[in-house]
Amino acid sequence: MNDSTSIKRLVIRLLLLVTVMFAFGFALVPIYDVMCKAFGINGKTAGQYEGSQVVDDSRQVRVQFLSTNAIDMVWEFYPKGDQLDVSPGAVNEMVFVAINPSDHPMTAQAVPSISPAQAAQYFHKTECFCFTQQVLQPGERIEMPMRFIVDRDMPKDVKHLTLAYTLFDITARQPPAIANAGSDSTRLAR
Repeated sequence: MNDSTSIKRLVIRLLLLVTVMFAFGFALVPIYDVMCKAFGINGKTAGQYEGSQVVDDSRQVRVQFLSTNAIDMVWEFYPKGDQLDVSPGAVNEMVFVAINPSDHPMTAQAVPSISPAQAAQYFHKTECFCFTQQVLQPGERIEMPMRFIVDRDMPKDVKHLTLAYTLFDITARQPPAIANAGSDSTRLAR
């Protein structure tokens, strides 16, 4: 076997490997969703609320709010309150605060999780900062509203749930024009 044949085979194998890796990258999200559903882990919130707007005042559900930063995130990030007692079917709001103490623009993405996992399908966000990436300039502070509805169909034995956000620094993944542009209309205060 000559060198050009072995090089061609190597190139074909490498291209095939790159193609398989690329396809696997696209398959990760559906695989993750299936695994979370099968094992009841990492409760992702439900989609858009399509139930009636009738409020069930006969019971209260305590919603606790937690916020953490990923290991490389330097922002201050916290909810304005620790918890709310809500009636299923009612529209509720919690405001989260983010501050960029660094000396450079940064882009962040918040990733939510609900526990207990079986309650996740009954928690509907109608507005959330986690739907978009947040860009903050050095020293900038924003208040980010998150509006939600706890579904009236949530099992009556679930009386407490926790909404936790983890904030990730994704600045390195952004083109420079986006990272320096400033954040969008979710900015309420500086």
